[in-house]
Amino acid sequence: MPNPRRGEIEAVLDGRPRVLVLTLGALAELEAAFGAEDLMALAARFEQGRLSAADAVRILHAGLRGAGEEVSLEEVARMRADGGAVGFVRAVAALLAATFGAEEGASPPLPQRA
Repeated sequence: MPNPRRGEIEAVLDGRPRVLVLTLGALAELEAAFGAEDLMALAARFEQGRLSAADAVRILHAGLRGAGEEVSLEEVARMRADGGAVGFVRAVAALLAATFGAEEGASPPLPQRA
Protein backbone atom coordinates (compact mmCIF):
# COMPACT_ATOMS: atom_id res chain seq x y z
CA MET A 1 0.00 0.00 0.00
CA PRO A 2 1.59 3.31 -1.06
CA ASN A 3 2.07 6.12 1.43
CA PRO A 4 1.33 9.42 -0.36
CA ARG A 5 2.95 11.41 2.47
CA ARG A 6 6.23 9.76 1.51
CA GLY A 7 5.73 10.49 -2.18
CA GLU A 8 4.77 6.90 -2.97
CA ILE A 9 2.30 6.01 -5.70
CA GLU A 10 0.86 2.76 -6.97
CA ALA A 11 0.86 1.75 -10.63
CA VAL A 12 -0.29 -1.49 -12.23
CA LEU A 13 2.62 -2.73 -14.33
CA ASP A 14 2.70 -6.17 -15.92
CA GLY A 15 -0.67 -6.89 -14.35
CA ARG A 16 0.30 -6.33 -10.74
CA PRO A 17 0.19 -3.32 -8.45
CA ARG A 18 3.62 -1.89 -7.67
CA VAL A 19 4.72 0.89 -5.38
CA LEU A 20 7.00 3.57 -6.85
CA VAL A 21 8.84 6.40 -5.10
CA LEU A 22 11.56 8.79 -6.18
CA THR A 23 13.98 8.74 -3.26
CA LEU A 24 16.92 11.12 -3.07
CA GLY A 25 19.12 8.39 -4.56
CA ALA A 26 16.63 7.82 -7.38
CA LEU A 27 16.55 11.55 -8.07
CA ALA A 28 20.36 11.61 -8.17
CA GLU A 29 20.24 8.82 -10.77
CA LEU A 30 17.77 10.86 -12.83
CA GLU A 31 19.94 13.99 -12.56
CA ALA A 32 22.86 12.00 -13.98
CA ALA A 33 20.76 10.31 -16.67
CA PHE A 34 19.25 13.59 -17.87
CA GLY A 35 22.37 15.72 -17.42
CA ALA A 36 20.63 18.03 -14.95
CA GLU A 37 22.82 20.27 -12.78
CA ASP A 38 20.58 19.99 -9.72
CA LEU A 39 17.08 19.15 -8.51
CA MET A 40 15.70 22.49 -9.68
CA ALA A 41 16.98 21.85 -13.21
CA LEU A 42 15.50 18.35 -13.10
CA ALA A 43 12.13 19.67 -11.93
CA ALA A 44 12.19 22.37 -14.62
CA ARG A 45 12.85 19.72 -17.27
CA PHE A 46 9.85 17.70 -16.12
CA GLU A 47 7.61 20.78 -15.89
CA GLN A 48 7.96 21.26 -19.64
CA GLY A 49 5.59 18.30 -20.02
CA ARG A 50 7.53 16.85 -22.93
CA LEU A 51 8.87 13.43 -22.06
CA SER A 52 9.93 10.72 -24.46
CA ALA A 53 9.14 7.05 -23.99
CA ALA A 54 12.80 6.57 -23.01
CA ASP A 55 12.37 9.30 -20.36
CA ALA A 56 9.30 7.49 -19.00
CA VAL A 57 11.23 4.22 -18.79
CA ARG A 58 14.02 5.93 -16.82
CA ILE A 59 11.57 7.64 -14.45
CA LEU A 60 9.59 4.44 -13.80
CA HIS A 61 12.84 2.50 -13.34
CA ALA A 62 14.04 5.03 -10.76
CA GLY A 63 10.66 4.91 -9.01
CA LEU A 64 10.65 1.13 -8.80
CA ARG A 65 14.25 1.02 -7.56
CA GLY A 66 13.45 3.78 -5.05
CA ALA A 67 10.72 1.53 -3.66
CA GLY A 68 13.22 -1.31 -3.32
CA GLU A 69 12.37 -3.34 -6.40
CA GLU A 70 15.42 -4.78 -8.14
CA VAL A 71 14.57 -4.41 -11.80
CA SER A 72 16.71 -3.53 -14.79
CA LEU A 73 16.08 -0.69 -17.21
CA GLU A 74 15.48 -3.32 -19.92
CA GLU A 75 12.86 -5.08 -17.80
CA VAL A 76 11.00 -1.81 -17.25
CA ALA A 77 11.13 -1.10 -20.99
CA ARG A 78 9.34 -4.42 -21.63
CA MET A 79 6.61 -3.87 -19.02
CA ARG A 80 3.00 -3.28 -19.90
CA ALA A 81 0.70 -0.81 -18.15
CA ASP A 82 -3.03 -0.90 -17.60
CA GLY A 83 -4.39 1.50 -20.21
CA GLY A 84 -1.42 1.15 -22.55
CA ALA A 85 0.58 4.30 -23.28
CA VAL A 86 -1.89 6.46 -21.36
CA GLY A 87 -1.36 4.20 -18.33
CA PHE A 88 2.38 4.84 -18.49
CA VAL A 89 1.84 8.59 -18.84
CA ARG A 90 -0.50 8.62 -15.84
CA ALA A 91 1.98 6.65 -13.72
CA VAL A 92 4.86 8.98 -14.62
CA ALA A 93 2.73 12.10 -14.07
CA ALA A 94 1.51 10.82 -10.69
CA LEU A 95 5.05 9.94 -9.61
CA LEU A 96 6.40 13.36 -10.60
CA ALA A 97 3.48 15.13 -8.91
CA ALA A 98 4.01 13.10 -5.72
CA THR A 99 7.72 13.93 -5.77
CA PHE A 100 7.77 17.58 -6.78
CA GLY A 101 4.40 18.56 -5.35
CA ALA A 102 0.97 19.15 -6.75
CA GLU A 103 -2.31 20.22 -5.30
CA GLU A 104 -3.78 17.43 -3.20
CA GLY A 105 -6.46 15.62 -5.12
CA ALA A 106 -5.36 17.04 -8.46
CA SER A 107 -5.38 14.61 -11.34
CA PRO A 108 -2.10 14.07 -13.16
CA PRO A 109 -2.10 15.83 -16.52
CA LEU A 110 -2.36 13.92 -19.76
CA PRO A 111 -0.18 14.90 -22.71
CA GLN A 112 -1.80 17.31 -25.11
CA ARG A 113 -2.15 16.47 -28.76
CA ALA A 114 -0.30 18.64 -31.22
